[in-house]
Amino acid sequence: MADQHQTETRRSGIERFFGGHPINVIIKLAFISLLVGVFMSVFGLDVQGLVRGTVILFREALRDGFGVFRDIGGYILTGAALVVPIWLLIRVSKRS
Repeated sequence: MADQHQTETRRSGIERFFGGHPINVIIKLAFISLLVGVFMSVFGLDVQGLVRGTVILFREALRDGFGVFRDIGGYILTGAALVVPIWLLIRVSKRS
């Protein structure tokens, strides 16, 4: 535990903020962003569509009350198609 504390005190504020050397973190983020962008393109998703879908979801939730929960399984599967691969990539990148 003392070694980890010494390592943390030797790291600059920028490295502590980024969670590592800034260049390494930027490269990892660029790679993950590339993979997510390709993944989203394969499924025909874009940022505007995701924002629009989120707005529609909240409108339906407000209009229908709890009626939106009947579609929750589909929303979970759709979200998992994006979240699980990102999570796996993050876990794999942390092992490197």
